[in-house]
Amino acid sequence: MPTILRILGYRFFFFSNEGSEPPHIHVEKAEAHAKFWLSPVELASSYQFNAKELNELRKLVLEHKALFEQKWHEYFS
Repeated sequence: MPTILRILGYRFFFFSNEGSEPPHIHVEKAEAHAKFWLSPVELASSYQFNAKELNELRKLVLEHKALFEQKWHEYFS
């Protein structure tokens, strides 16, 4: 479960067995978690994040999209 980024209390990561899925990133903070597709950036699922947090997360995913895609392709290539 490689961690790609920690910022503002959020941990962005992916699971090592997800290479068959399209590129995406998971994010968690405390008991809340979400999954975002990377191309295009779109919320796939969420649990216990409110709308304000999801909006902030989407902005962070957009801001760091290139890093997340780079790490995804490095790991699963």
